[in-house]
Order: sequence, then structure tokens, then C-alpha cells
Amino acid sequence: MRIVSHTCSNTEILCALGLADQLVAVDDHSDYPAEVVRKLPRIGPDLTVDVDRILALNPDLVVTSLTLPGHEEGLERMQQAGLPLLVLEPKSLDDVPRDIQTIADALGVSQRGRELAEEFRTAMTPQQLDWQPAILVEWWPKPVIVPGRDSWVTAMIELAGGRNPWQHNPVKSEPVSDAEVLRARPDAVVISWCGVPFAKYRPEVVRRRESWAATPALRRDQVYCVSEEHLGRPGPRLLEGLTQLKHIVANVNQMGPSDH
Repeated sequence: MRIVSHTCSNTEILCALGLADQLVAVDDHSDYPAEVVRKLPRIGPDLTVDVDRILALNPDLVVTSLTLPGHEEGLERMQQAGLPLLVLEPKSLDDVPRDIQTIADALGVSQRGRELAEEFRTAMTPQQLDWQPAILVEWWPKPVIVPGRDSWVTAMIELAGGRNPWQHNPVKSEPVSDAEVLRARPDAVVISWCGVPFAKYRPEVVRRRESWAATPALRRDQVYCVSEEHLGRPGPRLLEGLTQLKHIVANVNQMGPSDH
């Protein structure tokens, strides 16, 4: 089977299912497992994939997802080219093991899919704490973009013992103003900038925001960094992101509620 993977999460799922040797190309942003992807041809950035390059690879299947605004356009171009596609659209945490199983079934490794999906479900255990701190996850700094109701990260924050201040907004993500952040009064800010290498995350960008100075997060210097690899990719490595969120929320919880 000749498989092309489009989006980091699909690449990571395929490799976790033991299908790395069937990959013939990945998108430019797929970077894990490094020992696998460094040897593979690239099909371009995930939002502007090179359809002609994919066609030249003569794939039996292209595994793709609708996870970011703009993916729809790339999907339409691949459909028009007649490529064989498996299209996923993960929104919730429950969709991750479902997608793992869908990929496994499509590629003849159903048993491994069941095992990996069950490992994922079993690890998604809630952390019980005294109170629920408000956790602002920042996908992008300017404008500040946060997850909404239709994001698996909202469920991860809840499992970690916290709450997303924008958990009821019916969107995957959205920009928020300084005034909205002040009203939300986050107890912690978690930087998880999409498409930015973890080494280039800069907590001081958040700490310098004078308009946020009155928030509990900045008053108590509760600014953390979690790689987007572990929060933004709906695949097996979300488990690492959940572990980190649990540590963060537990640290904030120990301080007790802020005097709002």
C-alpha cells in the first residue's frame, strides 16, 4: 500500500499503527517520528499541498483531515484531481480514538487500531481537585486565539481539573480581545502557539501585556508553555499534553482561588 499523509496528526497515527513503511510522502509540517519523516518526500505545507506532486507519487490512499480553516480548499483540489482519499474531521476528544480505528480499518490493521484506541481512552482519566482554575490556552499571540467548545483541548482542560473560559462558544477556536480576557480572569495562561517551534515560545510576550496585568494569571505569574505538538494534534501524543495540563492545573489549584 502506498500512503500519503496530510497533516501531522495523521502521520503520527499511521506510524503508531505500525504503517510507517507504507508511507511514500508527508506534508511539510509532519515532524514526528523524526527518524521516519526525515527520509520521506514532502507534498508542501498542509494548507497549500502540491496536488501534482501527490499525483506523481501514485498513492493508493491519501489520509487527510479538516482540522484548520483552509483545509477545505486543499481537500477540494485533491477531490477534483481524483485522488483516493480518507477524510477525517476530528473535533472532540472522543473523535481521536474513533479516527485511529477508522484509519486502522481502512488499512487492514483493525486489531492494532483497537489496541491503540483503547490505550488512548483508558489514559483519558479525570483529575479531581478542590476547585476548577480558569485556563487560557493561547493558540496564537496576535491576535490572541483560544479554543472554543468544539475543540478537544476544552475537554482536555476539564479532564485536567480546570475549565476553558470559552467552553460554551460553539467554535473550534476564535480570537479574543483584551477586554474579553479581563472578563474571563484566567488563573493560568498556557502558550501553545501553532506552527511555532517550541524553542521559540516566549512567555515574556504574555507577561508584558499591560492590559492583562490585572488577571490572576499575570498577578501570580502563572504562564506556562506546552508544545502545540501535544495539544494541537489530534493523535496519540495528546496523552503527553494531558499529562502536562494536569501538572499545570494542579500547581494553580494548590494556590487556591484568587480574590476576584
